[in-house]
Amino acid sequence: MSRKNLEPAITDLMQAISLLVRRVRANGGADEISLTQTVVMKQLDSGGPTTVADLARAEGMKPQSMGAVVAALEESGLVERRPHPTDGRQMNIVLTAKGAALRKRSGDAKRAWLVQAIGKLDDKDQDTLFAAGEIIKRLIEK
Repeated sequence: MSRKNLEPAITDLMQAISLLVRRVRANGGADEISLTQTVVMKQLDSGGPTTVADLARAEGMKPQSMGAVVAALEESGLVERRPHPTDGRQMNIVLTAKGAALRKRSGDAKRAWLVQAIGKLDDKDQDTLFAAGEIIKRLIEK
């Protein structure tokens, strides 16, 4: 494919991926929290308790902006603050049981929607889709 033909194909791919992500997200019941809040909850779920400053660094945000994200999650009962185990001046942010349950419920709903949607494809399209996923992983790793 020539460079000239590559540009529209890349635009189409980006739009398709964006639409897929939005559709999966919408079917995961994640409308109640923002994408940034979802990312923070995922970070806490996988990485464990951490400070607002560390969350901000991980997401490339200002600590004040991350503080607002955490405050909204805290107000919803999805995270809570606990004393840092070694530094009494800091507080760790921890995912609550309610937050973990929301993440699980949302993840289960997303997977269920994808299973149903992909199940409607024929075998050849399923194979192509999964091969594309492997190619996308390789692009990201480079």
